[in-house]
Amino acid sequence: MGQTSERIEVADALRGVAVAGIILYHAVESFNAFYPDARFTLACDEDVFGIATLLLSGKMYGIFALLFGLTFHIMLSRSMSRWRFAWRMVLLFVIGMVNIAVYDGDILTSYSLCGLLLILCSRLSNRWLWVLTVLVLAQPFELWQLLSGWTMPSDWIWSDYALLAQHHQESGFWQNVVMNVRYAFVANMGYFTFTGRLTQTFGLFLLGLLFGRTRMFCNEGQNLLVWKLILAVGCLVIGVWCLWTPLLSNQHPTPIIQYLSPIFNLAVLLTEISAIVLLWYASARLRKMLAPVCTFGRMSLSNYLLQSVIGCFLFYGYGFGLYCVLGRTYTILAGAGMVILQIVVTCLWARRHQRGPAEALWRKGTYMGAKVSSPTPLP
Repeated sequence: MGQTSERIEVADALRGVAVAGIILYHAVESFNAFYPDARFTLACDEDVFGIATLLLSGKMYGIFALLFGLTFHIMLSRSMSRWRFAWRMVLLFVIGMVNIAVYDGDILTSYSLCGLLLILCSRLSNRWLWVLTVLVLAQPFELWQLLSGWTMPSDWIWSDYALLAQHHQESGFWQNVVMNVRYAFVANMGYFTFTGRLTQTFGLFLLGLLFGRTRMFCNEGQNLLVWKLILAVGCLVIGVWCLWTPLLSNQHPTPIIQYLSPIFNLAVLLTEISAIVLLWYASARLRKMLAPVCTFGRMSLSNYLLQSVIGCFLFYGYGFGLYCVLGRTYTILAGAGMVILQIVVTCLWARRHQRGPAEALWRKGTYMGAKVSSPTPLP
């Protein structure tokens, strides 16, 4: 069957893994209620945080972004107009602003803006789309900073996050809502720009669109060989980075490290994606084991919004206040508990409903006034 009618289950598994990883990393950061002197700590806390940062920070959002581009291709293949997709992005921005009122680390708002840019590129041929993708993923803004010596001012970003963290620790729910709406969106856009995530997100949208056009997530042709090559190159890059950066850090290489960090994140997330894709097609047993994760991934938007509500209530001062109680290891265990709970709830919901509540609402708004018969994969 063609890609326009089949569901790519490995993409659902990847979405599930990405949302689970996002929850784990948000938990290890106490959902941005940063506090260095937690009551219950372990000697391995910093190692746990380092491993979580290496495997999860920026990588799970990146996987989500790539799959967003894939979904855009599928929607166009099903004759969704570009104007309707633009309206879908407007709705996503609204959903993101609701989410940002609860949790200041929202990504939906930035995804909606990048999604609008994606529409402008959708008519390009594959050749020109590859050229644009490579240029964007080469981090041109960060490269210009490296070559010019100019650095984007960032003190205001950290001061805004420090102010928000203080309110997460000390203020009530509604004060948090007011402060998040006032500061979080601007701070997030500044942070994404400063760290190269904004550029990389758009590049991954483009890459996901290309992967959709070339059916890279389907087991056909030489696709698995390409994924093996990506895995090998990614492992090589990770090895070189881990050996090279300690040497550079002794020579004050901050600008070059800042430029290369997003590219290293790209290598790690592509390595993780390739490993999951290869394992998925190599093992029927693994596919069966990951069935709940696929269900979790099919309702990724609902689960992303739910983790904001649960996580903030667990860690913020207006809830259980775990930000000052649990060290890094215990927080990531709490995050694992959240993942398990949400997978169970999602699977129970799926017994009676085809889509998650947020997905159903977003879909209804997207297709307002139109008749739609085929299911639409979720970004």
